[in-house]
Amino acid sequence: QVQLAESGGGLVQAGGSLRLSCTTSGGTFSMYAMGWFRQAPGKEREFVARISRSGSYTYSADSVKGRFTISRDNAKNTVYLQMNSLRPEDTAVYYCAATRGLFAGLGTSPREYEYWGQGTQVTVSS
Repeated sequence: QVQLAESGGGLVQAGGSLRLSCTTSGGTFSMYAMGWFRQAPGKEREFVARISRSGSYTYSADSVKGRFTISRDNAKNTVYLQMNSLRPEDTAVYYCAATRGLFAGLGTSPREYEYWGQGTQVTVSS
């Protein structure tokens, strides 16, 4: 069973950048499609971006398109989320997620992922 561990969160001013990392262990990383989600206080967990097993296909939420980029390094068992032009509304706990299965939908629902990290806090000040 794969384990996921996020890092790279923190406090940043609006307009700044952060890069989140999610390192996995206990599984063959290249067999997992990966996603990033976020959850703000009092809100449901929402999709941010996902990436295919090879890294050749990515898909992002409209709210982050042009600002956030998902990527992966299969040799390092790591998926990244580069976040630029951060806004206060990006403040949330960010989670990475993994699935070995095929997506029943677009891969944007938390229910489509079996494995989750503990999350890393991102706070954007205005």
